[in-house]
Amino acid sequence: QLYNTVDAVIVGRFVGKGALAAVGGSSAVLSNLIIGCFTGLASGASVIVSQFYGAKDERNLQKSLHTAYAFSVILSIVFTILGWALTPFLLKLIDTPADTLADSILYLRIYFLGIFGTLIFNIGSAIMRSIGDSRRPLYYLIVCCFLNIILDLVLVIVFDMGIVGAAIATIISQAVSAILVTNALMKKYNDCKLYLSKLHIDLLKLRLEFRIGIPSALQAFMYSITNIIIQAAINGFGTDTAAAWASFGKLDALFWTVNGAFGIAITTFAGQNYGAGKKDRIKSGYHISIRLLICWAALITIAFVFFPRQISVLFFHEEEVIRLSVDYLRI
Repeated sequence: QLYNTVDAVIVGRFVGKGALAAVGGSSAVLSNLIIGCFTGLASGASVIVSQFYGAKDERNLQKSLHTAYAFSVILSIVFTILGWALTPFLLKLIDTPADTLADSILYLRIYFLGIFGTLIFNIGSAIMRSIGDSRRPLYYLIVCCFLNIILDLVLVIVFDMGIVGAAIATIISQAVSAILVTNALMKKYNDCKLYLSKLHIDLLKLRLEFRIGIPSALQAFMYSITNIIIQAAINGFGTDTAAAWASFGKLDALFWTVNGAFGIAITTFAGQNYGAGKKDRIKSGYHISIRLLICWAALITIAFVFFPRQISVLFFHEEEVIRLSVDYLRI
């Protein structure tokens, strides 16, 4: 989420509200649809991997790992082709404002060209977390977030590339993160080692991963479709409203991404303990996650209710857009 939020802040401050509406409005809800569905599918792979890891079943663990990676590669190619071809149609379908349509098409097409790195990082980091290593994915993400910020500043401000610069910065950063997680899986783990030569689809393991992943993907799909319908309605109110809604969407997503991360964490925790036959730990882990989530929700609520203007001015200069953003955050 930090990738897109940084893009929105820099584009909103240094290019303008129209560019922010293009990056954070219609383009964002469509890209979130893809990423949300894929994250749901990846959760299925992480559960199966964590169960085999907990049961110390290395043979099936290897099959599940390589199936998940191979499927991600195939899916990223499909998304790239379909995304490039369908972007203009989809953006027009949700009534993207005319003055932001061209920029939205350009940003989203570049984003789809680099979606390979996004999906590979997501599946790679999900697998690493499923075997109990949540540190390396975090470190890699921190490195690539700083890389994204630097590239954003250089390409958007120094070279004046506008939203093209923001899109290129994102896909380069995601590509680096994908290389880092793939390299780690190839070299850092003895019991869960990735071999590129062994990438293949094991239909039985894919079916197991789908059994858990597809319901999660459908949940994300339905949530994203709702947001797309809302975005289509918002677009009808013009660029000011679309820009304010875009900034709100980035901030609102901070809650939902953390919420989802806790869900993935407890799923992995439950999967490992289920595989190891330690079912009593699942219940205690669930209750700890609920308490942590309540604390996170309280922090977000306090920030949005009491500091909406201070947050909104990070994105905009225009007073009318700030006013709308403040209203959205408080509500």
